[in-house]
Amino acid sequence: MAKTLEQERLAFEEDARRLDERRRRLEEKEREQAITTIEKSGLLKLEAKRLAALTDRIKALGIDAVEKRLAA
Repeated sequence: MAKTLEQERLAFEEDARRLDERRRRLEEKEREQAITTIEKSGLLKLEAKRLAALTDRIKALGIDAVEKRLAA
């Protein structure tokens, strides 16, 4: 436990900084995992124009609608 309020405040800020760093690393890992999944699916092998059209269509329909259509 910190001896003074200032020490306690500094300890709290350090904990918050470490937590932010952990959160940033987790987000990077999640992004890398998502990219790997897309690579494995073969989508990155599409020509750029075709991939752009596909992603535009997904944006227009929404993820939920696309998942529903693909499941049908």
